[in-house]
Amino acid sequence: MSFERTQEKLKILADAAKYDVSCSSSGSNRNNTNKGLGDATGMGICHSYTEDGRCVSLLKILLTNHCIFDCAYCVTRKSNDIKRAAFQVQEVVDLTINFYRRNYIEGLFLSSGIFKSADYTMERLVAVAKKLRLEENFNGYIHLKSIPGASDELMKEAGLYADRLSVNIEIPTKEGLKLLAPEKNREDFLKPMLKVKNEIIQYKSEKHIIKSTPKYAPAGQSTQMIIGASGETDQQIMWTSNYFYEKFNLKRVYYSGYIPISYDSRLPQIGTDVPMLRENRLYQTDWLMRFYGFKVHEIVNNEHQNLDLDVDPKLGWALRNMEHFPVDVNKADQLMLARIPGLGMKSVGKIIQARKFRKLNWEHLKRMGVALNRAKYFLVCDSRDFERRDLTGPQLKSIILQNSTSKYQKILSPQLNLFE
Repeated sequence: MSFERTQEKLKILADAAKYDVSCSSSGSNRNNTNKGLGDATGMGICHSYTEDGRCVSLLKILLTNHCIFDCAYCVTRKSNDIKRAAFQVQEVVDLTINFYRRNYIEGLFLSSGIFKSADYTMERLVAVAKKLRLEENFNGYIHLKSIPGASDELMKEAGLYADRLSVNIEIPTKEGLKLLAPEKNREDFLKPMLKVKNEIIQYKSEKHIIKSTPKYAPAGQSTQMIIGASGETDQQIMWTSNYFYEKFNLKRVYYSGYIPISYDSRLPQIGTDVPMLRENRLYQTDWLMRFYGFKVHEIVNNEHQNLDLDVDPKLGWALRNMEHFPVDVNKADQLMLARIPGLGMKSVGKIIQARKFRKLNWEHLKRMGVALNRAKYFLVCDSRDFERRDLTGPQLKSIILQNSTSKYQKILSPQLNLFE
């Protein structure tokens, strides 16, 4: 294979992979052994951030952009008139090793269009990871996309060589999938997820007894859904996320704003703005559910089916539930402190520790890094100074917006400033 042809394929298949945003490596701890190449501890994917704040990158490509399916929202759908390409298994292995040796990357994120069958495609993805581990002694981070409909045997093998596995459910609801991808079956997405979940549990259990038990997908599994292609409400999206977190023990759910690529009447037309702000709000809601103790129905429900775009979901909840405020930071428990706008979990931890020694006032809170421009309206402390407490939710929202700025300001009307 000529260098020019390899370069052309890399350009095509790297560009096609950009639509997959499910890139994270948190939780992996595959250490370098036997003087091998790379180390997955703390590594990330394609300008993703690790847990310690470092920005790292992986080679992020498709094995091929050929596909037997014709999903309306997908750039690699079989009816789309685009240039096609496919890597051989050894080509991906060589690219990964060569790029790693040049310090361009720290691992591999490998996905693929589905060609011939799910098992045929998944077998080749597994072969890449297997060659890297066994033949090249590569210990860097590997993220493989699970192919919907792949056999249990292949999914089991995949987890032995990859740090993370993920299968994209693509559309949040069964109805949306049926509308835009009628050839696909929702159950085909769930089957590999369930297999990976059960294998992770089994391998962890066995490792407690037999220390030599190999690691199985140490960074867990994740998924991604497209936002804004099929008309779901934020309530439907977040209930779907909650279902996957609870039923499949997912590490992350990723939200990808739909980029218009088709004139199909079922989709937003080309030229329609990508819902970046909405995507951001969904991520914030996801964070509140996973780390702040919020339940889905508290943030989105039948009365409030879509998230506010002009305020973040935590502030939005507070403004709709003013009866819970103000909160006394010297007495409130951790759960209630975490619900105060402007307080992150690090600040909550500092408050709980510091108040063991003295009562906290405004100056103490400021030194802890509390965002008082928001928090001051929702708490009281050891001080005679306090903000007005006779404001309604809408009045307080107006005041906060007038004194806030955001990178998303241009998306909203000129009169509004987004509160972050």
